[in-house]
Amino acid sequence: MPDLSAIRRVTLGAAGAAALGLGYATLIERNAFTLREVTVPVLAPGASTLRVLHISDLHMTPNQKLKQNWLRELDGLEPDLVVNTGDNLSHPKAVPAVVQALGGLLARPGLFVFGSNDYFAPVLKNPLAYFDKDHDRVYGPPLPWGDLRAAFTERGWQDMTHVRRDIEIGGVRIAVGGVDDPHLDRDRYETIAGAADPSADLRLGMTHSPEPRVLDRFAEDGYDLVLAGHTHGGQLCLPFYGALVTNCGIDRSRVKGASRWGARMRLHVSAGIGTSPFAPARFFCRPEATLLTLVPASRDTAQQASGDSAERAGLRR
Repeated sequence: MPDLSAIRRVTLGAAGAAALGLGYATLIERNAFTLREVTVPVLAPGASTLRVLHISDLHMTPNQKLKQNWLRELDGLEPDLVVNTGDNLSHPKAVPAVVQALGGLLARPGLFVFGSNDYFAPVLKNPLAYFDKDHDRVYGPPLPWGDLRAAFTERGWQDMTHVRRDIEIGGVRIAVGGVDDPHLDRDRYETIAGAADPSADLRLGMTHSPEPRVLDRFAEDGYDLVLAGHTHGGQLCLPFYGALVTNCGIDRSRVKGASRWGARMRLHVSAGIGTSPFAPARFFCRPEATLLTLVPASRDTAQQASGDSAERAGLRR
C-alpha cells in the first residue's frame, strides 16, 4: 500500500514551492528592474562610439510608481540616442504616466515604433495559447496611441513607423528604417524597401516584434543592427533551459539580448520593462533596459558590409 503520509508531504511540499515561486515572480522579480550593458561592433571604421538606450514593453498603468521612478533614473545615463520599440501602454489613462516617467529622456534624441499594446489594451488570455503560434488573437479596447505619439513627437522623438530617415548623432551618420508591429500584421516593409545607405556609419532597423520575415528583409537591405522587443525575454524562464516560448517566430536562443541574424546583421531583442496586468509575473527574466555601446566593426567586416550594400543598391537601380 502507498504511504499516504509521504504522498501528502510531497504534495504539500510541491504546493508550497509553487506558492513561493509565484510570490517571488509576482512581488519581487517583476519589480527587480535592471540595466543591462552590451557592446556591439556595428559602426563603420573610424566612427565615434555611440551610446544607445534601448527601452521596450513598458506596459504602463497609472499606479506603477516603482517602475515610473526607475525609468526616470535612466536619464542619468546620458545616452546619445534613445530607441523605444513599443508596447508602452496597458491602460487608457497611462499616457501621462509614460511621459512623466520618461522625463528627461524625451529631451534627448529619440526614435520609436509602436506595438500591439499601444493600439489595443491587453486582455485576459489562456496562457497555453502562447504555445500555439497559430492561435486566434483577441484584442482589447483601443488605447490612446495617437495621444502618445503626439506627446513623443512634440518633444522631438521621431516616429519611425514605415519611415526611412537619415540622422546624425554625435557625428555618427545613421540611416534608420522602421515598420509597424508585425505581431498585428501591420508591417508594410515595401514602404521602406531598398538598400540602406552604404555610406552611413550605421544602418539601423526598428520593429516591435522580431518576426523572421521582417528581419530577413532588413538583412537583405544591408542593415547593420535591428532593435526589437515584444518577447519579454520569455517572461517565465527555467534555469539551465531558458525561455519556454518567444511569442513570435524567432527561436528561443534569440529571445533576448544580442545575436546575429544571417551572415552579418546584428539583432538586439529587449526583454522589456513590464508585463501584461493579467500576467504580472517574471521568473528568471528580470525586467530590463539596455545600454548599447556601439563601436566600429572590424575593418574586414565593414568592407564586406559596404560591398554587399553597394551591390544591392546597384541591383535595384
